[in-house]
Amino acid sequence: MRICVFCASSTRIDPRHPALAALLGTEIGRRGHSLVSGGGSVSSMGAVASAVRAAGGATLGVIPQALLDLEVADQEAEELLVTETMRERKALMDDHSDAFIVLPGGIGTLEELFEIWTARTLGMHDKPIVVLDPDGVLAPVRELVSGLVESGFARPVVQDAITWTTSVADAMAAVEAPAGATATPTAEEQLEAEPS
Repeated sequence: MRICVFCASSTRIDPRHPALAALLGTEIGRRGHSLVSGGGSVSSMGAVASAVRAAGGATLGVIPQALLDLEVADQEAEELLVTETMRERKALMDDHSDAFIVLPGGIGTLEELFEIWTARTLGMHDKPIVVLDPDGVLAPVRELVSGLVESGFARPVVQDAITWTTSVADAMAAVEAPAGATATPTAEEQLEAEPS
């Protein structure tokens, strides 16, 4: 399985976040999966890629030309794709991935999360989306979306399209669940769930 991990590239974050990324990367590689990442070699992004390789897994990095210097490209990746734009970067990452795990990160990570979350909710893909957030950094995002559902701005199926976890073991179990175990609701189910 090719698992895409969306996470931080900031070097200003608490060290526990890159440490979590490294634990996840070790488990991805140990279980025989490969990694799709944003192609950076620092912070959580670099930690997850290095750990996957150290555990025997392969890594594919996708990075825009403009970020080669800012994020310090992961030159150790088995394959490093350089794009012209962020949109191209996300499209390639999505196309090369079978599942997504989201770690705490900045607005770029949130953008990636919301884009794949929206696409799954609309039935554009059925790939698992898992948030791994043991410290509750992204809890406000979950609460925001719950509020949108309660207010009628989003359908309840939005919440069914994603799995929230607090441990690496639970995150891996969620992405490795049998196909259909967390399937996207059908169009009919979505209509039935529409607030009246």
